[in-house]
Amino acid sequence: MKLSHGLAALISVIFAAPAMAADYTLAVEPNFPPAQAQQVYKPLLDYLAKSTGHSFALKTATNYHVYWRDLRSGAKTDFAFEEAHFTDYRRERLGFTPLVRVAEATRYSLLADAPVAEGGIQGLIGYRVVSMPAPSMGYLLLGDLYKNPIAQPEIQSVAASWRDGVEMVFSQETEAAMVPNYIAQTYPNLMVVSESREFTGRALSAGGTVPADVRKAVSEAMLKLHEDDSLYEVLVELGASQFVPATAAEYAGNERLLRGVFGYKAKPAAAAPAVVTETEAEAEVTGGIEVTAGG
Repeated sequence: MKLSHGLAALISVIFAAPAMAADYTLAVEPNFPPAQAQQVYKPLLDYLAKSTGHSFALKTATNYHVYWRDLRSGAKTDFAFEEAHFTDYRRERLGFTPLVRVAEATRYSLLADAPVAEGGIQGLIGYRVVSMPAPSMGYLLLGDLYKNPIAQPEIQSVAASWRDGVEMVFSQETEAAMVPNYIAQTYPNLMVVSESREFTGRALSAGGTVPADVRKAVSEAMLKLHEDDSLYEVLVELGASQFVPATAAEYAGNERLLRGVFGYKAKPAAAAPAVVTETEAEAEVTGGIEVTAGG
């Protein structure tokens, strides 16, 4: 009897103990060179580790082409921080769930010096426009502006970051740059040639293998991120004032932006339910094979 009581006590202690610390990966879009991305996101990863008791490692790629390849192949990651089209792709294809998102909506702006901007989007045809490579949202939205293949600017995908694209305008290496609004707002001396439609802000989503308690801990930490003054620079770099709760419905349909990208495959449509005729229905009720459980 004493052994039973002791065993029961041991079991209760085990199940009452907090979950053991685990290691998780966070994938982010290659908006910075890998070494710079590690510096930018390190304070955030340290904050999550301190807040949740788990370890977090950054996972990024050298460029968007590699990032897209890894995404299509379902390369392992536990969390991802991405724009709406990637968030929806992971949700639809890889079983990810959006947890929190940047409070601000996403828009992209085409920026240029005043003399160039006065010509509008048509005035840039044949001239240089820089963007991050496909399938970044900026590149895809730039393609929306210039759908005629023989009436386009010379789109250059050579920027190492969104901010680098703007600096290329100042150095006269390009006539215009496509950048997120949170970057565009920091350059009031440039004019907006065109502004994209609005998308739900970038989301932090979790893979299906992440335990529910870890998802909750990460969500709660992100929702309080703006309260930590030491992380103000992180929010500024991410172009966010704070994070708010996210829902899957907010991202549904955004995957469509990727349809024209090399390697994209449409998700197979769900099979339609079989149509049962009245004769078949009657036969199902009145006859057929009866299966009985047991002997």
